[in-house]
Amino acid sequence: MIYLDNAATTRTAPEVVEAMLPYFSEYYGNAGSIYGLGSQSKKAVINARKTIAETLGAQPNEIYFTAGGTESDNWAIKAVYESCQDRGRHIITTKIEHHAVLHTCKYLEGRGARITYLDVDENGLVNLEQMERAIRPDTILISVMYANNEIGTIEPIGPIGEIAKEHGVLFHTDAVQAYGHLPIAVEQMHIDFLSASGHKFNGPKGVGFLYVNSKTRLGSFIHGGQQERGRRAGTENMPGIVGIAVAAERAAAYMDEHAAVESRMRDYLIHCIEGKIPGARLTGHRTMRLPGHVSFCFEGIQGESALIMLDMQGICASSGSACTTGDPGPSHVLLAAGVPEELARGSIRLTLSEENTMEELDMVVESLAGIVEKLRLLR
Repeated sequence: MIYLDNAATTRTAPEVVEAMLPYFSEYYGNAGSIYGLGSQSKKAVINARKTIAETLGAQPNEIYFTAGGTESDNWAIKAVYESCQDRGRHIITTKIEHHAVLHTCKYLEGRGARITYLDVDENGLVNLEQMERAIRPDTILISVMYANNEIGTIEPIGPIGEIAKEHGVLFHTDAVQAYGHLPIAVEQMHIDFLSASGHKFNGPKGVGFLYVNSKTRLGSFIHGGQQERGRRAGTENMPGIVGIAVAAERAAAYMDEHAAVESRMRDYLIHCIEGKIPGARLTGHRTMRLPGHVSFCFEGIQGESALIMLDMQGICASSGSACTTGDPGPSHVLLAAGVPEELARGSIRLTLSEENTMEELDMVVESLAGIVEKLRLLR
């Protein structure tokens, strides 16, 4: 099997699994309990919070554990809207956000929010001047993803943070695809809220975190207990919290090394596809993109058909976000970037990790070239 869908999820690292296992059967105490077994769990939560904070240049009390990126996005956007309505009801985001952001904004529109959905250029980049012009006296939040899950483009997060700060607007970034793969300094980038998910950087599924700048107001999201300093009720997911901290520490330690390897393979794969398959259009920015992210649209084919045929040859890939699998329509990201609807239906995403090899990529290109040719003949 050749696995090229790391943007959907990654293999949990062995050291992460090893660190988690004792918290299922040995250190299984509730972190809210006062006896020794519970105290061990509470200490593990404290240490995990500290570890993740250090990777962001943040303080431990600014890290809140969640069930993943979707919950973190929902929490940040909904809570800001609820707590800032005395200042305004206007939120700025982009047309290429993950549905965790877009659907949350649509939900809030039904409750009185005014949402501006910014256009992007053909590479998926937001226009900073357009963003600044969109700010109004009643703007309370800007939410722009750090890097796009479907096309890999990295947004200018630092400059966006500067603009938000200058205008006194809170800034949230969905960093689910970026955290653990790109260096992030929340204070320098003027980020007020940041969402991340463990399974995107070799951690466990079902756990993530939300960074919340200690200078901001943010209300509770889940009610019923005093966990997460009274802001997110529910018994702590001890194995998950321990696992995401180990994964975060591992990702930070090997970030430069892994990024260099993945970038070389990414550029090689792009070069080979463009040289081998006619009618292949790279989507996303050619250089300002995630290290292991390759995405193309192929003329004259349906991406879903190609994925089935790749799977039959032992190659795991996708046509875009795993969260929209089963949606027959073309990607909203590609349409927003100006890709024609018919071409957008031929999208394929190949996302690498440091575990892939050049030999595997050669096999993928050969298989993909044959599949595209066959599908075009069947039209």
